Amino acid sequence: MPSRSLKVCVSSLCAIFVASGAIAQEYLDEVTVTATKREQTLQEVPVAVSVTSAETIEKAQVLDILDLQTLVPSLRVTQLQSAGNTNFLIRGFGNGANNPGIEPSVGVFIDGVYRSRSAASISDLPNLERVEVLRGPQSTLFGKNASAGVVSVITKLPDTEFGGSVEVTGGNYGLAVVKGDVSIPLSDTAGVSFSAGANSRDGYFDNRANGDELNGRDRWNVRAQLALTPLDNVALRFIADYDEFDEECCAVGNLVAGPTAGLLQAVGGQLVPNNPFAYSGFFDVTPFNKVENSGISLQADTDIGEATFTSITALRNVKRLEDFDADFTSANLLSTILADTNIDTFTQEFRLSSSAGENVDWLVGVFFFDEDLDVVSEPTFGPDIRTYVDLLAGSGVPGTLPGLEAELAPFGVPPGSLFANGQRSLETAKQKNTAASVFAQLDWYLTDRTTITLGVNYTEDEKDVSFNTMNTNLFSSLDFVAIGFAGAFAQLEAMDPGNPANGPTAMAISTNPCPPTSPLPCNALLDLQPLQAILAPFQDFPNAVESGRTDDSEVTWTARLAFDVTDNVNMYFSASTGFKATTWNLSRDSKPFAADIPALQAAGIAVPNLLPGTRFAGPEESTVYEIGLKARFDQGSVNVAVFDQSIEGFQSNIFGGLGFNLANAGEQSATGLEIDLTYYPVESLQLTFAGTFMDPEYDSFTGATGLNNVPTDLSGMQPAGIHEQSITTSATWTKDFANGSSGYIRADYLYESDVQVVDNVAASIASREVNVVNASMGISTEGGWDFSIWGRNLTDDEFLMSAFPATLQTGTLNGYPNQPATYGLTIRKIF
Repeated sequence: MPSRSLKVCVSSLCAIFVASGAIAQEYLDEVTVTATKREQTLQEVPVAVSVTSAETIEKAQVLDILDLQTLVPSLRVTQLQSAGNTNFLIRGFGNGANNPGIEPSVGVFIDGVYRSRSAASISDLPNLERVEVLRGPQSTLFGKNASAGVVSVITKLPDTEFGGSVEVTGGNYGLAVVKGDVSIPLSDTAGVSFSAGANSRDGYFDNRANGDELNGRDRWNVRAQLALTPLDNVALRFIADYDEFDEECCAVGNLVAGPTAGLLQAVGGQLVPNNPFAYSGFFDVTPFNKVENSGISLQADTDIGEATFTSITALRNVKRLEDFDADFTSANLLSTILADTNIDTFTQEFRLSSSAGENVDWLVGVFFFDEDLDVVSEPTFGPDIRTYVDLLAGSGVPGTLPGLEAELAPFGVPPGSLFANGQRSLETAKQKNTAASVFAQLDWYLTDRTTITLGVNYTEDEKDVSFNTMNTNLFSSLDFVAIGFAGAFAQLEAMDPGNPANGPTAMAISTNPCPPTSPLPCNALLDLQPLQAILAPFQDFPNAVESGRTDDSEVTWTARLAFDVTDNVNMYFSASTGFKATTWNLSRDSKPFAADIPALQAAGIAVPNLLPGTRFAGPEESTVYEIGLKARFDQGSVNVAVFDQSIEGFQSNIFGGLGFNLANAGEQSATGLEIDLTYYPVESLQLTFAGTFMDPEYDSFTGATGLNNVPTDLSGMQPAGIHEQSITTSATWTKDFANGSSGYIRADYLYESDVQVVDNVAASIASREVNVVNASMGISTEGGWDFSIWGRNLTDDEFLMSAFPATLQTGTLNGYPNQPATYGLTIRKIF
């Protein structure tokens, strides 16, 4: 729970602002938000929402949505092994990375259009008006996959007058950014705008194996927009956009060099041990990410008497091609792990809303979603894999694999065939996802100061999934029990032909592993079974047992009581629920549920050495109870929210060393306090303080993935990666000069309390505390020129974005380091 002092502080603030009454509001501009799908001011909307204006984003030099978290403490954005694997969390809740089948728990909308995957929403921020971060479940109005919250990006409409800007930025690591926009009025009722940008930067992580610089930037974007009013009661907005990444990202550093490090060195592998912040390593494969993201949308708003009808139609496509070094050393164990993803999405929303009633506002709508997802991946053995596994199997002594091949020659295993260079698994996954929801919300004004809000949403979500493979890895398909039985039975028959006990005895021997000191007959081949998990046979589906289909439906709701204490002080009490449908595991780590394996074996279609796992994680259901206060006073404003939020069936996706394990946590919860304060001690100085203080907990999570894939019970533990305290604070001083120019100086600070980074790597090895300082200063001339200098992470604070057990390297742990200090100069011309 938040500390007692914080509770006392909030109570005191409430008393002060209630007592303040209606005081002149001198310094604050009204901020318009559309968090409830109708325009309201930030102070009057009874929702926990953070709004960041374009002006703040420009002064803070927020270049993309990853930087936005330095301004909103409840938001966290992490980029992992590729630019397309970016995770959004709000209040510590969220997922949506490291598996193409995982949809986000935080819904991202750009100009009202839902972006179904993070790769479709992480480009450089376009010509912005504002960014709204809605905290807590938002499924009632936003429907699909908003069980943890919503990030809504709103861009500027074309201006009614000709104008635009051109901007150039240069900085360290060879940073070069060029972008521009222009608005062209076509008539009194129509206008167009165009924007484009390019962003390139050298990497800050050195690949010492080949001299490449990793974690750089190479991206560009274009956008066109047409706004017109063909009739007095009809407004149309058409948007077309395209953006592209082609970047060498993302590199990891070594946290712990385990006992297998010497074996890697024996096959020529190198690493920089025990120092992730050396920002250097040895990788035989240069990781790359190529992302193409495009779409068109049309919004039509029509006034029909006392109501407004809104239609938003969108078509979007995302293409991703990526590869990375799976073992993160210079040893060529896997020559490629190439993955090619294509996502086609159609969305349609219809809304009818009215504010014409004397004491009632209402909104009804429907939302349709149709998506086709195709993934082709091809992990392939490299030339060093055989020698490395041979040493691994022999505890550092070579010869195990050649000896095994000689022993298994009668079973059709030729020399040199085990873990051979070029053996691969060609994997093709497809998913068809259709969803529809109907929603309604009613605001009933009981009095001039009291409003009751009731909302409801019904969603249906259906997924049809298939996964097929072609695997040429011979070793993983060998049945060591059957081979052991044949050998034992032949020996027993040679000693005692025809003995009826020979069969049962041979089976007992074939299923008996060989402990180090066991004198009993046993099957030594079973000691090699853990190695069969490397590029293991895959159980294709759908099949006679597994349908490859899920069909979910859920009713979510919102209930809220809002009260205007004074003209400047509002309070609200709310409860709402959220929903996220079943997520399928569209990776090679997908395995049948334990309950399905006997049926697969009985049907005679089970692949060799089939182990249980998960095909999918069931739906998430979230609930939040919240009390909020919003107040404006003569020199600023304060917003406070106290919340109790939980998610049942949270979809957890943890890397265990050979793959990601997708599972439902029983329940995860967080009780907390959020404060957002803006204060002007004088008109020229703005001070802000925003803080999130939480007590996150796994209420129940049995069978979670532990180190080395050992199941563990995390019930009662703090979820990794979720900070108990997150604070952002800033100071901005502005000055107008007599010659018509103006200037500003700004500094901001992000603090996140110490926390274990991931659940299955100990906090003593991988924890993070964040202390990031950013600063900027600039001047604007009367002639439309802007000059600014800026720096981000100026103190070069070092912390881990994530950590994980290394692939095929027991005891070795790696982590993703944060970006070091960056700085630059920006020149902008407004015309």
